[in-house]
Amino acid sequence: MRGDIETSGGPALIAGSYSGYSLHSEGPEKGINLILSQPGISSSRVTRLSPTVVWALPEPGAELPPRDRTLQLLLDDNGRTIGPLRGELFWSDPRRYDAPIGIQLVGVTQEQGRQILSLLDAAAREGRALPAVSPQPIEEAFVEPERIRSILKSVCVMKHEGLLRQLGRTLRVSLEYFDVASSQLHWRLEEPDANWGTAPYDIEVVGHNTAYRLRVPALETRGGRMVTPLPRRLWKVRHRSHRRVPAPAGMTAHFHHPLWGELGMLEREVVDLSFTGLCLRGTPEDLMFPGLLLQPIEVRGTDGESILLRGEVRYVGGKPQEGQQVFGLQVVPRTPVDEARWVQLVSQALCPSTRGAEQVLEPLWELLVDSGYFNLAGKTTEHFEELRASFLETGRHAARLPRLFCQTVWPSERGLEATLSSVRPYRHSWLVHQLAKRPGKPAVDMPPGQILRDVHVRTLEHAQSDPHFRWLIAYTESTVPLMERVHHAYAREHEASGEALAMPVRLMHVSCDEPSGLPDNGFELGPARPEEKTQLAEEIARTRPACYVDALDLSRERMDLRHTMETWHEAGLERERQVLVARRDGVAVAAIILELGQPGTNLFRLLDTARLFPLALEGPDAYVALLDAAREWYARRGRSAFVFLREDEDDSYTAAARLHDEPGAKPCLWVLSARMLPDFLEYVSEATVGRLTPTTPTT
Repeated sequence: MRGDIETSGGPALIAGSYSGYSLHSEGPEKGINLILSQPGISSSRVTRLSPTVVWALPEPGAELPPRDRTLQLLLDDNGRTIGPLRGELFWSDPRRYDAPIGIQLVGVTQEQGRQILSLLDAAAREGRALPAVSPQPIEEAFVEPERIRSILKSVCVMKHEGLLRQLGRTLRVSLEYFDVASSQLHWRLEEPDANWGTAPYDIEVVGHNTAYRLRVPALETRGGRMVTPLPRRLWKVRHRSHRRVPAPAGMTAHFHHPLWGELGMLEREVVDLSFTGLCLRGTPEDLMFPGLLLQPIEVRGTDGESILLRGEVRYVGGKPQEGQQVFGLQVVPRTPVDEARWVQLVSQALCPSTRGAEQVLEPLWELLVDSGYFNLAGKTTEHFEELRASFLETGRHAARLPRLFCQTVWPSERGLEATLSSVRPYRHSWLVHQLAKRPGKPAVDMPPGQILRDVHVRTLEHAQSDPHFRWLIAYTESTVPLMERVHHAYAREHEASGEALAMPVRLMHVSCDEPSGLPDNGFELGPARPEEKTQLAEEIARTRPACYVDALDLSRERMDLRHTMETWHEAGLERERQVLVARRDGVAVAAIILELGQPGTNLFRLLDTARLFPLALEGPDAYVALLDAAREWYARRGRSAFVFLREDEDDSYTAAARLHDEPGAKPCLWVLSARMLPDFLEYVSEATVGRLTPTTPTT
């Protein structure tokens, strides 16, 4: 059997190019060798192996095997041989004496596959083999006392369990109490009839999606409880970019083995899941190995609904000698319908206290009214009524378009407690918006800050599930304590790295029926020419941070917003960008970038926005005329108003242009890199737990 098989839809790939295990050995007596019948080659050291491919390093001066016929070969592991096997040479470089050769195995039987995987499992347990696709964990050390205290306070309040690791055993523990005054940690042993053993202790505790490792001595032990000092150093180990959680009870995965169909339809329990992965419980008889491609995988829940995925095995572990095995897969949905169902399923598993808003759109509108959300810009509820119908219609679209929308709500017995939404208005960026929370607290007991934390987690992790995601953006208000304490403080801390931005802007309301009434001062106004767009892109790149340019699609390559517009239009939604310029004597002196979005997407019209940029010293003289042209442009598209995003400190044209904003407001454009999102979610968790309860731990 070759590396691909024929199906009704054509050839299907069986294994990725990096399938199997990379082999490492300290000497030839510990390695696996490839033996060929070809004259001139007696033995070659195997460097990577799976049931579909073998890579090896030939001996110096050896004659390379021919490419035009099937090879006979054996695998030898210190006297234990597998074969004869058949293969075809698909890679060699005769110009280099140290180049490896790659051989595609063909016609491998089920028994031969079992022998190869058994050999590789033994090599992995002996430390001679590593999965070829497994990434290494990322580690970082914290030494700042305040950050260590903040992290451990969050762990304590959230009641996350931990592990105490000692030679030959692992014990479950929990951080029961954090004595802030004395900087002491009170731990509880969760294992019945166990003892603490000998100090010092290596303990791992879990935050939102990160494991932290600390080493501490014991100040006091009493039965199942122990007191330790605050550690001087805390190590962060990020296991995954995408958080995994236990799968819903009863969930199963169904698939055929692509190499050995005689195994029949395999049904395996789903252990845990994330937006991009699954872990299944199986046995060594499933003959799984890293790089094996499973497609399709049908995931079924207890409700009977099925979702089709494509998957690649990335990890195989467990205790095969005891007949137990788990294998982790990287997965993607097969169709847009499967994608919508998968995102909904995983979102619910990741944040079970939240819901999508598609079934509660009327209550969601009432939450926005009751929370005072509409008063943020000094407006009244009546001001927003014209957008109500389009808001409800867009909300109905959101459920089937997970790559464009996310609307999160937190329900309780009082109704909806909070909401947060996101939308993808640019190629690689998600706009987070419309955060609202009902006053007071629900009757259910919960850790401090859980509601705000949960809606943030579900909404931001939804953006993280987008394979094209690079930036989060938001227009946040500095006078709101939560925004300043969480979003702005974090962005300022990381601005120097280019991964974050908190840039003051003015969100100025512009009515289309309120033109300036002033002459255009002799400026010629019209759509930008290609060379003028290039000039504009160069001006933006010179005066704005790189993250601003990339997040808002303001590079020359993406200035026309073509890809995003096509995506929205295919979904039956409005999205448009137009660049107008003002010229004097045929030379562009200023430009205005106009954007249009589906009505009701954002109730403060943050997708119907304009930005002004000077292209010459006299550029600001054309701003009033360009804003009047913008009024006409939006009015022709059925808009009564738009938002001017003012990014300068020049007040000289605001009165003449009849611009309005809320006195005392201090909005910011907030930008955060996708690479920073896992750390930011940890930061949100830490920042929203509130104060530690000043109680004495139980004994």
